Amino acid sequence: MRILVGAMTDVVSNPVKPQPAARIALARDQAGRVCVAIGGAWQLDAALPDLDRIDAELFAEPVPTAIAFETSDLVAWDSGLVSYLASLAWRCRERGIEVQEDGLPGGIQALLRLASTVPERRAEGRDEHADPFLMRFGQDFIDLARSTGEILAFIGEVALALRSMLSGRARFRRSELWLLVEEVGADALPIISLVSFLVGLILGYIGDQQLAQFGARIFVADLVGLAIVIQMGALITAIVLAGRTGAAFAAQLGSMQVNEEIDALRTMGISPVEFLVLPRLIALVAMTPLLAIYANLMGLLGGAFAGTVVGGLSPTEYFTQTVAAIGWNHITQGLISATVFGAIVAVSGCLRGMQSGRSAAAVGEATTSAVVTSIVFIVIASAGLTIVFDAIGLS
Repeated sequence: MRILVGAMTDVVSNPVKPQPAARIALARDQAGRVCVAIGGAWQLDAALPDLDRIDAELFAEPVPTAIAFETSDLVAWDSGLVSYLASLAWRCRERGIEVQEDGLPGGIQALLRLASTVPERRAEGRDEHADPFLMRFGQDFIDLARSTGEILAFIGEVALALRSMLSGRARFRRSELWLLVEEVGADALPIISLVSFLVGLILGYIGDQQLAQFGARIFVADLVGLAIVIQMGALITAIVLAGRTGAAFAAQLGSMQVNEEIDALRTMGISPVEFLVLPRLIALVAMTPLLAIYANLMGLLGGAFAGTVVGGLSPTEYFTQTVAAIGWNHITQGLISATVFGAIVAVSGCLRGMQSGRSAAAVGEATTSAVVTSIVFIVIASAGLTIVFDAIGLS
């Protein structure tokens, strides 16, 4: 009991002394060198000197040639002092003033070196200053040329992977191929059903409005049937797959880039094109024509709904006219187009995913670029195939 009372008496009689307040003073010599004397306790929860006034005095004319530090009276410090000194050193370097850190404690010097070594992290693809129009136009042209070369190189790698597959030497998991077939095909049926039916309905409604003026409502079946089977069914399927499957492929491969899984495959001697791209290409090329046939059927049903409900045609009349208008050459055009479009979506999605950077923002940009690239090349291919079909007499 006496020991406890004695200890309490010592605590009361010897309270903890408060630390001295933070202080800073400037001393300028005849050579223009300023010595910054720092003393006291520089901590975030303590009162600090008026740093704005100190900065105004420090950078007043004539501007000093060098700045040194004297910290013999510095009692305690934390990140608040380091932050101020880092800001002060940065402003001195901007004005061409030499900063002599020898007088600072070793810990502060190490933190200042670390702060000046690590650059500020900026999001990829963002620039604070806008370049002139001609510079941006030239850079875009250079990027287009470089991108064209990258696309051709990637197509070449895919061609080599296909050759390996035909010779039985391609290395990929067959089980993953069937999962991709299900994801690309069966899982896409609801959205393709809705879009195809509505497009057929719109074509039938507009066609009926115009043909009714000539008493030729029966030819709505010809209009909808030929438009859907030759072009619209394959286009609808390709665009839906570009936004749904192509973007998913780019996001998956981009995430693998972020996690360095693709680098791991290369390290193990496995070609990423064979292991990752080839199954996705096979799945899309195989399923896109089947989905296009399904889209054709749903589009014809949408046109039939418009022709029978709005145009007053009987279902028998409508489908008889549709069968008479559509030939095997039209169906062949649609299936060839769908196959080409499926290959475009697969190559575009996988290419952008393989080109993705190693950040979340880069994966998002790769996903967007995959959709845009797919749709642009689908439209170009559609125009080119139309010209080819007409030239060879298939239309």
